Amino acid sequence: MLYQLGVIFFLALLLMAIARVIAVKLALVDKPSVRKQHQGHIPLSGGIAIYLSVVLFSFRQPDGIPHMAVYLGCVTALLLLGMLDDRFELPVAPRMTVQGGLALVMMLVAGMQLSSLGHLWGDDAVQLGYGALLMTPLAVWGAINAYNMVDGIDGQLGMLCCVTLAGLAALFALDGHLAAVLWCLSLIATLAAYLLFNLGVLGRRYQIFMGDAGSMVMGFTVLWLLLTATQGEDAVMRPVGALWLIAVPLMDMASVMLRRIVRRRSPFRADRDHLHHVLIRRGFSARQALAISGLLAMVLAAFGLFGELLALQENLMLAAFLLCSGGYFLLGREPRRTRMASGSPAADR
Repeated sequence: MLYQLGVIFFLALLLMAIARVIAVKLALVDKPSVRKQHQGHIPLSGGIAIYLSVVLFSFRQPDGIPHMAVYLGCVTALLLLGMLDDRFELPVAPRMTVQGGLALVMMLVAGMQLSSLGHLWGDDAVQLGYGALLMTPLAVWGAINAYNMVDGIDGQLGMLCCVTLAGLAALFALDGHLAAVLWCLSLIATLAAYLLFNLGVLGRRYQIFMGDAGSMVMGFTVLWLLLTATQGEDAVMRPVGALWLIAVPLMDMASVMLRRIVRRRSPFRADRDHLHHVLIRRGFSARQALAISGLLAMVLAAFGLFGELLALQENLMLAAFLLCSGGYFLLGREPRRTRMASGSPAADR
């Protein structure tokens, strides 16, 4: 397994370099602006390289996840949508329409859907029935946008995805699903190659960003794996446990959108109220903010894993998650004077 993961890592490095050249030729670059504070035009090629890596090791691991052909079709559509968004900054409506359509494909073609919420109260599991037709698209939109919104500083999206995938790999391993374990670890190896470029380890001149193409592909992939892990007879964890594995992206998205609604703004309007922005304004460097976000994600994911291993009551795990979400919301609040001093609301996402 280590040999195969090593091959995937070095292959991903090569694809990152090739995709970087392609992105420059297609003008898929992130330009500095008031809300994008970086130097130079950075190629938005990380998502392209990750997609190509996924396609290549899907041939090697066709049983890594269920309904591989449908999954690949969906992420291909998301990659193209994301590339168009990276190039032309599409409005919210067409993006959500395509994502909702792919949710229908998931349900109708592959049978992948959020149909059970687990034993949140009483002895019987909460079955959604026809409600799955509504909840599954909401889950798709939520996962994709949660990972898109959290991609605000170097390394954050890749690191948070690795935390989630590592938690899933552990749960799949405990239940003996070795093909799924290898799939998760392969994605981590690919993301490790991306982080070398994204964090400037190979030199700032070679830096790349994930782009909306990458965040959409990764958000959808994480959701596909979570549905695999929590739904059906082969489930390896309870649905409430999944919340803890994606806690930071989910809490951050919910908190930011709630603040926008409270301020009577569109929940989709970009600002600088994400946790990493708040941490930086409070004096932390970008790398320190990254470390804090990563540590928080690991602690919350570890709680979810232990909750699964110890079979804690699902209603208690949900209550604890909601309590942590409230704490996260309060952590991100700033005095009005501080918000005014920071200038006009702008954001990376």
